[in-house]
Amino acid sequence: MRLRDKVIIVTGSTTGIGEAMARRFVAEGARVLVHGLERDLGEAVVRELAPRARLHVDDLADPQSPNRVCDAAVREFGRIDAIVNNAAWIVRSNLATTDAELFDRAMAVNVRAPLLLVRAAIEHLKSSQGCVLNIGSINGYCGESNQLAYSVSKGALMTLSRNLADALGRDRVRVNHINLGWVLSRNEYKLKIKEGLPADWPDHPPAGFAPSGRIMTPELIANAAVYWVGDESRPVSGSVLELEQYPVIGRNPLKE
Repeated sequence: MRLRDKVIIVTGSTTGIGEAMARRFVAEGARVLVHGLERDLGEAVVRELAPRARLHVDDLADPQSPNRVCDAAVREFGRIDAIVNNAAWIVRSNLATTDAELFDRAMAVNVRAPLLLVRAAIEHLKSSQGCVLNIGSINGYCGESNQLAYSVSKGALMTLSRNLADALGRDRVRVNHINLGWVLSRNEYKLKIKEGLPADWPDHPPAGFAPSGRIMTPELIANAAVYWVGDESRPVSGSVLELEQYPVIGRNPLKE
């Protein structure tokens, strides 16, 4: 088992990519604090992963929530070996619709909460020589016009990852970052249906966005995350990795 007895906090893990990571981490021997907003979904996940998982329901928009999340992990498992900052508010907004309230919430959930989680857990991470894995997005490089606030927040998260990796290196606390491309989670499926795509849309993804003919899955992301939260990746820190089906920088997609 690659993560034997490690205690890992995974935010946003009652569904989607976070849930897939929680399941894979437990399969690899870890104990996981499952976090999210949906108590019913979280309880279902934890029942399946018992006794190696516990649930903590909290809204990361609350600046006090990171302290409660970390306290819950220590109370349940006695230590913290890794934090996976996966939770994010994925919101559609453009220049006209991004007002101060929307922007502030995006930054609070997507950037401030990861920072405060590391701050709350730092002594535990120093003690365990632990690590942080921040889950970003390729939208952090420039994004799309209808994801302005979200894209800005993911760019900020990438800078946070690099800054903390530099600052915490001598404490042997590692911080790495994964930028995700298009992932077929349940929420993504429902979002695209809401935006007008047909029920079978994942069977016919645009070639420009999914050259392989299929969209990446949460399980694929979870497989990659095991390496970064485990000791196999030690002492690497400050890395930003794109999990996408094409080169993000200098891309020149084939024209049909």
